[in-house]
Amino acid sequence: MIKSKINWRRQIIGNGLVIIVLALIGGFFWYRSVHSQDTWRQVTADKTVVIGVDDTFVPMGFRDKSGKLIGYDVDLARASLKKIGLKAKFQPIDWSMKETELKTGHIDMIWNGYTINSDRKKKVAFSNPYHHDRQVIVTMKNQQINKLSDLKGKRLGAQTGSSGLLTYTEKGNSLRKIVGSDAQQYDTFDKALNDLQVGRLNAVLIDADYAGYYIAHEKDPEAFKIIQTNFGTDSYGVGMRKGDVTLRNKVNEALAQVKKDGTIDKISQRYFGTDNK
Repeated sequence: MIKSKINWRRQIIGNGLVIIVLALIGGFFWYRSVHSQDTWRQVTADKTVVIGVDDTFVPMGFRDKSGKLIGYDVDLARASLKKIGLKAKFQPIDWSMKETELKTGHIDMIWNGYTINSDRKKKVAFSNPYHHDRQVIVTMKNQQINKLSDLKGKRLGAQTGSSGLLTYTEKGNSLRKIVGSDAQQYDTFDKALNDLQVGRLNAVLIDADYAGYYIAHEKDPEAFKIIQTNFGTDSYGVGMRKGDVTLRNKVNEALAQVKKDGTIDKISQRYFGTDNK
């Protein structure tokens, strides 16, 4: 009787292990299929492409007073996808999880001030660059920070998963050496800038486009100060799965068209007051 119960339990455990192994194998092949194969047919079956965005990232993708999603990248994505007969569906995501969202098929693109760099190239396939920006330091004038060396021992904030933070954490980064500590991380830039204004931070490492737009729309723009970094120029691209060769080629063609017909300059004028950089 006891032996029978033991065998019965062993059989249940064995069957359970088989189910777990099969599930893991199935998940592996599903993941590899989504990440490595050209999903043009699946993605365009309903003529809609799901785009992951941080919907607080002014002026690339953000909510207006009515809650409507607007922005440079939002308008550009819609105009570009229209060229290839597709519609954009925007999905707010945790920016620190953007590549995971793409790889698992929850989104089809990352199109939201997404800087092209070597680390990200290992994970996604980028479109051709369509816009250029740079990293700056935003501080308050009352902090009396006038140059990078004044940041020694100060509290610096940055967005988790941002290109600025990635550069800052690189071994030997000169700004990191000056500050002397890790940057305090925030899931969105607006939270970091709020902490800056109430004195919980001394400075924020941020994209120049974001900084300029945010400060211009504050009640007292003169209270802020922008300091240039030595990080160089950032180039923005659309991030896609490595297997989505067809989609990437068509996006590149569409970006070339909106540049040629002046659409991208009109969008840039709307949000930056200048032609596209």
